[in-house]
Amino acid sequence: MNEALSISIFLFALFFLLGTSVWVGASLLLTAMLGMYLFTSAPIGDALALTVWGSQSSWTLTALPLFIWMGEILYRTNLSETLFRGIAPFMRRMPGGLLHVNVGASAIFAAISGSSAATVATVGKMAIPELRKRGYPERQIVGSLAGAGTLGLLIPPSISMIIYGVTVNESIAKLFMAAMIPGVCLALLFMGYIALWGLRHGSEMQMDPSTNWSEKLSAFLGLLPVVALIVAVIGSIYGGIATATEAAALGVLGSFILAFLQKTLTRDTFVESVLGAVRTTTMVMFILMGSGFLSLAMGFTGIPKALAEVISAWDPSPLVLIMTLTVFYILLGCFLDGISSIVLTMAVIEPMVRAAGFDMLWFGVYLMIVVEMAQITPPIGFNLFVLQGMTGHDIGVIARAAVPSFLVMCLFVVLLVIFPDLALWLPSVLK
Repeated sequence: MNEALSISIFLFALFFLLGTSVWVGASLLLTAMLGMYLFTSAPIGDALALTVWGSQSSWTLTALPLFIWMGEILYRTNLSETLFRGIAPFMRRMPGGLLHVNVGASAIFAAISGSSAATVATVGKMAIPELRKRGYPERQIVGSLAGAGTLGLLIPPSISMIIYGVTVNESIAKLFMAAMIPGVCLALLFMGYIALWGLRHGSEMQMDPSTNWSEKLSAFLGLLPVVALIVAVIGSIYGGIATATEAAALGVLGSFILAFLQKTLTRDTFVESVLGAVRTTTMVMFILMGSGFLSLAMGFTGIPKALAEVISAWDPSPLVLIMTLTVFYILLGCFLDGISSIVLTMAVIEPMVRAAGFDMLWFGVYLMIVVEMAQITPPIGFNLFVLQGMTGHDIGVIARAAVPSFLVMCLFVVLLVIFPDLALWLPSVLK
């Protein structure tokens, strides 16, 4: 009964604050302070200072602002134009035509930005006008971009994956390794759906003119700097040459070189990239502060231990637990962004998952996918809002266009459960 009362108080306070538009980080901190005041005699100020310092002084977290800064620099380059022109010649003759460019360009940009919203905005900036000009159906343009943009949460270097790794104390490099094959497979599934749609509705599209090999070679050479940056950042981690933090610093340097070569590195773009990185990093750190303090307050109440004991007594099969968590995170994602969903729940979910015997690397990949699904579910689907601003469509229209991508991700969750080695094979080979 005590634990049930504690949970009720925590949930009421948290959702009341969130419902009144208080910042997520501030809501977490205030809820934790209330819990400390009600359920423990420990000094709140001392506990807050120690927890905040402990959550922010992790060496692993230093990779976060660097990867964010790298994405901010590249967002202000001509990268979207380079990606579209570089990939289009290889995709135009496939069923579905240039809709595949949305997926291919999103996968490439995800590998150098780590942000879902930045991926959608960058690729959409170039792809939407070009696809509209060629007469592609608006529903497919928006839907394919909404789904493919979520790859920024899964394909390394994922900012959300770094947050998860810090929260559960897992190696960031191993998590990046675990996410690589699932990220590629999910991109291929998106392309498979587009191809099936193209075979059925090809008459609705204009046939794009073919290109000769010299044009394809020219397009590929234009992609080489981007590919080199991806290989340098991700390859240095997988090859054991650099830690995630060192690779992030290498990525920042490479993005500066790429911006310089494209003649987009100016004083204004430099200042804008720094301010953008500071804003995003501060927001994430504030949420992590609140999450760490809330976890401490909940620990004093015994809620995580009690819930773990309940789950243990319930003894659900791993499949039932995963199904339950999938529904839970999809519903939670209707009201919170991805990072908030991760840090808010892991204090309670982690003991349950470990007790059920799941590998935390595998669970991290699974979690990124279900959080990706939340990015395209209303009313708080960040990718939907980005696309609304870019296309001018009503949020309901965009959400309906994203339904096929949502179902594709549901299918991939099933495949990941059936074939866990999709996530576990590469870390075991490269360890």
